[in-house]
Amino acid sequence: MSAHVRLIGLDWGTSSLRAYLYDVDGRVVASRRHAWGIRQLPEGGYAAALQAITADWPPCIAVAAGMVGSRQGWLEVPYVDVPADAAAIAQGARRVEACDTHALWIFPGLRQQAPANVMRGEETQVVGALTQQPRRGAHARFVLPGTHSKWASVSDGRIVAFDTWMTGEIYALLLQHSILGAGVSVDHAKPLPGPAFERGLHDARASGDAGVFGRLFWVRALMLNGELAIEDVPDFLSGLLIGEEFRLASLRDRGDSAVPLCLIGDASLCQRYATAAAHFGYTAPTIVEDAAASGLWQLAWAAGLLAQAPSFGFFGVHA
Repeated sequence: MSAHVRLIGLDWGTSSLRAYLYDVDGRVVASRRHAWGIRQLPEGGYAAALQAITADWPPCIAVAAGMVGSRQGWLEVPYVDVPADAAAIAQGARRVEACDTHALWIFPGLRQQAPANVMRGEETQVVGALTQQPRRGAHARFVLPGTHSKWASVSDGRIVAFDTWMTGEIYALLLQHSILGAGVSVDHAKPLPGPAFERGLHDARASGDAGVFGRLFWVRALMLNGELAIEDVPDFLSGLLIGEEFRLASLRDRGDSAVPLCLIGDASLCQRYATAAAHFGYTAPTIVEDAAASGLWQLAWAAGLLAQAPSFGFFGVHA
């Protein structure tokens, strides 16, 4: 296999590390995932995590994106300002001199000056999604649901602006640490989305000047009044919060729902956002489940790293 592999890509975030092994044509021939995000590294830190997750893989140049390049990461890589395309992001890559097992480069995140905003890792997924959906490069909005949901506007192949919504984090905080979650348990196996979720979308859209924060206590009141089953609280709250993202996006777009949407991320979470998009009158969005792998390869290519050979001898790791 070693004669036919070309690159190792690392999607290295706060809570997890995913590694990809690519052949010379950019196809992923192997992948591994571990809960070694930057907040829970194994003994030996970043170097040990990299060695372990690439054990028995042939010697390759490695590239990484995500929180591994943050101030709390292995090496802080300065942000690149928007607007930015793949070439601009790739140009900001930095070599990790402290890594003695791989020739490792980390790509930067993006920064928006006004209003102030940053991202690390999502830009790589947008680059990957654009390689899979090139027609979206002219004008589209890429939505990446998650703990901190990102809405990135792309024009002429460049990320020109983006918004961040702390939807996932607020959802978790409200269920785990507020009165709204008292006595509530989340059934992760429950089919999604359900009627309670769509009810939440409807109430978010109808919230008007009050906004969702003016209606959050409805969750508690409706349950106590017997109008909302306790098992439906998570879905209803999810609908309210995701609906608020779309309500504000619609206001920003002045009701123009013709802008194409592309969803990137977990399939079940993207399905919630697709349901919300339909509820708010947007055209059915395209869904891309795993764009990080494509993005890492594309950025490595743009950085000229695929034409380079390792500058030292064998650096593979055996189990």
